[in-house]
Amino acid sequence: MATRLLGFIASLVVAVALFEMTAADTHYVGDEMGWAVPPGGPIAYSTWAKTKNFEINDTIVFNWNGTHDVAEVSEADYENCTKTNPIGSIQQSSPANFTLDSNRSRYFICTVSSHCELGQKVTINIGEWSSASSLTVGALSVLVSAVVISLLSSQI
Repeated sequence: MATRLLGFIASLVVAVALFEMTAADTHYVGDEMGWAVPPGGPIAYSTWAKTKNFEINDTIVFNWNGTHDVAEVSEADYENCTKTNPIGSIQQSSPANFTLDSNRSRYFICTVSSHCELGQKVTINIGEWSSASSLTVGALSVLVSAVVISLLSSQI
C-alpha cells in the first residue's frame, strides 16, 4: 500500500513538473513602457528582451497608445529599419499578439515615421535560456530521474 502511495505521489510530482516545463507564457513587450518610442533608444527593448526566457508556444503582446503599429521583418530589414517587406501583415491595432511557434529569432519593428530608427524595435530570441533556467531544468531532470529509478527499483 505504501509503495503504491509513493508511486502515486511521485507520478503527481512528475506530471506537475512536466506541466510547468510546457506551460506557455505571455510576455508584454516593454512591460510597463509598452510599445512606444523608447526614451533611451534601442537599448530599452534589447534590455527588456534579455530579461525574458522566450519559449515555443509563448505569446508576445504589443500594447500601445497613440500612433504605432508592429510588423515582423527579416533580420536584415530589422537592422536597416526597412518597412516595405513585412512578414505577414502589419498589425495596426493594439493589442497585437504573436505566438512564438518555432525555435528561431524573430524581429519586430514599428513602421510609423522614424520610430524604428529611434529604437522602437525588438528581437525575440526563442529558446535562449539563462544559466539560472538551465540550472533549474538540470535540477528537475535529476529529480525526475531519481523518482523514475526509485519507482523502478520498488517494482523489482
